[in-house]
Amino acid sequence: MHIVDGALSGEVLIGGAVATAAGIGLGLRSLPVDKIPTAGVLSAAFFVASLVHVPIGPSSVHLILNGLAGLVLGWAAFPALFVGLLLQAVFFGFGGLTVLGVNTLNIALPAVAVYFLCRHGMAAASPVTAAVWGAVGGGLSIALTTGLVALTLALSGDAFLPAAKLVFLAHVPVMAIEAALTAAAVFLAHRVKPELFRAVPGSIHGARP
Repeated sequence: MHIVDGALSGEVLIGGAVATAAGIGLGLRSLPVDKIPTAGVLSAAFFVASLVHVPIGPSSVHLILNGLAGLVLGWAAFPALFVGLLLQAVFFGFGGLTVLGVNTLNIALPAVAVYFLCRHGMAAASPVTAAVWGAVGGGLSIALTTGLVALTLALSGDAFLPAAKLVFLAHVPVMAIEAALTAAAVFLAHRVKPELFRAVPGSIHGARP
């Protein structure tokens, strides 16, 4: 779901960069030291999962796992996913550096959204119930991300409207796959390490003062 360099207007690029910088700041402030290894693992999982992609116009179809990252990290999903996107842009040319802010925003903001929407239902639930909430978060994060990508393309000009519609439709199967993968990961993690889904300090009511 990487948008490539040169596809977006300057206004969209600047807006995305500013919003991402704010998200990274909040994420770093709300990331406790003991969650840093987890953030690294989820960043690596995103990096690997999204390496296999199929180009679709100015974007691409691939797994993301941003729902899982959001459910575990909250606002800290911003810096974790930013690092993965940065490494992909530098080493493999996926997306690009000028669109790094927009790509991060499109992927990380839905991750944070599913944290607030689904995390409460997972925290004190049985593994099965937690997995159901994980499936909802995994599928919803992809739906929100495709919606943001489509909106980003649409805001950059009417010429991108067909591509915006194609991006959303092409990711419908990905939503189902991500829902299943996130549910399985949450089920396993909830059984072996349920504390992983305790509230991240500063993520429920904002970053730490």
